[in-house]
Amino acid sequence: MVIAAAGFVPSVAAHVMALAGKILPGGGLVWMLHVGIFLVWFPAILSNKRKFKTLKRRVEWETMLAVCPVWMRRVLKLVFAYALVNFVLFFMATIGQPKPTGAAPARVIRGFSGHWMVFYWAAFVTLCAGIKTPHWGHITDSASVQECKSQQSQP
Repeated sequence: MVIAAAGFVPSVAAHVMALAGKILPGGGLVWMLHVGIFLVWFPAILSNKRKFKTLKRRVEWETMLAVCPVWMRRVLKLVFAYALVNFVLFFMATIGQPKPTGAAPARVIRGFSGHWMVFYWAAFVTLCAGIKTPHWGHITDSASVQECKSQQSQP
């Protein structure tokens, strides 16, 4: 979870710097954020697969998000929507352009960092939900989700 948060912050920083057209410190090291996604995403998926194995995928996400704070859910939805818009803008800005040579231009970093933000934040939320609710074996439907939410709100 710490690695997911530690990846989200520099991915946001890289994105903001790319939007501003600034040269990123460290040059090509920014691509380590691309590799880092796998360090957080696979454990997030595998750990929750065991907890949610009886649920359908959509119910799984609803169940997982139900135990997260409202602000976390809103940030996830916002980052996801932003990444979709960012991808369309990136695609439109780079179509027909020659392939860059050397260091990646800011528009390329902007395109990738939008996705980095989504994957790091989704992994953070997933791992946070897994920590908050270690015993998911009994959850099999939406009614169980509501029951679990009410148990989470009790002192």
